[in-house]
Amino acid sequence: MSEARRDGDIDWWSILSDPVFLADPYPVLRRLQARGPIHFDSASGIYFVLGHKAFSKVAKSTAMGRDTRRWTNGWSSPDYRLNDPVGYRLFSEFQPQMISNDGEDHARMRKVYEPAFRSQAMAAMAELIEIETQALLDAMPDAGETDFIAAYAAPLPLRVLCKLFDIPASMDETISRWSASLIRIGDILMLPEQKLEALAALNEFKDFLREQIAARRDADEDNLMGMAIRAHDGGTLDEEETLTNLVSMLVAGHETTVTLIGNGMLLLLRHDEEMARLRADRRLMRTAIEEFLRMEPGGNMILRVAREDFAVEGTLIPEGSPVIGLIGAINRDPARFDRADAVDIARPSNAQFTFGAGAHFCIGAPLARLEAQIAFSAVLDRYSRIALAGPPAWRLDRMNARGLASLPVRLERAA
Repeated sequence: MSEARRDGDIDWWSILSDPVFLADPYPVLRRLQARGPIHFDSASGIYFVLGHKAFSKVAKSTAMGRDTRRWTNGWSSPDYRLNDPVGYRLFSEFQPQMISNDGEDHARMRKVYEPAFRSQAMAAMAELIEIETQALLDAMPDAGETDFIAAYAAPLPLRVLCKLFDIPASMDETISRWSASLIRIGDILMLPEQKLEALAALNEFKDFLREQIAARRDADEDNLMGMAIRAHDGGTLDEEETLTNLVSMLVAGHETTVTLIGNGMLLLLRHDEEMARLRADRRLMRTAIEEFLRMEPGGNMILRVAREDFAVEGTLIPEGSPVIGLIGAINRDPARFDRADAVDIARPSNAQFTFGAGAHFCIGAPLARLEAQIAFSAVLDRYSRIALAGPPAWRLDRMNARGLASLPVRLERAA
């Protein structure tokens, strides 16, 4: 069994936090990918996967999980607890949720919410999404300049999620603030002040949800909050699992769709021929969304931890080892995709991994796709011309979640 590529000259965490990389990771990723599909970082003990074939095996294998308590010398170790009590408390209190568990516990929690994301449920959600979409478009100018992120891409997913949970619009700004703090947990490496901020946000978010559950316990609501309450009262979920899963769905569900809509629009704005192609044939919308996900994924990293020794593409990954898939490289692997760096909204075979794969495939992916389809159709119907009005700005305050801070556009209303 051969070893993963060991490159002593690669400072992975300096690369992943470099503002130049965060603004445009693809040239660096392509150079690293050319040196091998799997790299081992001896400084952190992390295996970095950049190859599509290798990550497909990692993501789909039951030998690889998402429970970071298995991470050798990770946050759940005695040494970490002693040296970083704030970090230990943050990660342990964020642990009891479906994405952070494997096997039976993961399946038990996921089963509670899966009915809400099936095709029949998605069809019922379409009208709600369309109403929220039109309300935001009505508030945008008929002509002139606006920030597409602030005016449209960011508020739409949050409004939809809060409607699904029946949370009032007055909470939008607060939930957005909590979400911005908690999304950094996905960065893996966090500054001490970021951990304190995230822990405060987590506690405030849980307190809010605890009050919501208490006030609505007898309402028997037909929504995601009602599902959570019934699962808790029926003994399927304990209190911490109930609260943390709700927090996670609100945070991840919001951020995932913001980045999909914002990043996708930027791709269209930079490729006029693809914009015109989509305007002319809306039957391409589904494949266009998949291409947006492939070309500009809303995250840089997907984490797995080896539940047992696992061999992949000639590399033995020992039990307890963390593995990070660098999705920007994986989704543009020329060994898997023809014209890997070209945007093709009609790409026929698009095995992108932005939503992961296997048991931990993103439960909210159907909702994100539906929102994006409706959002893009509506904005193209409303405006005959959309163009960049200035340079876009990427979020540089996070390593994992990849999205735009602003996207200035110039609009012209359709006749």
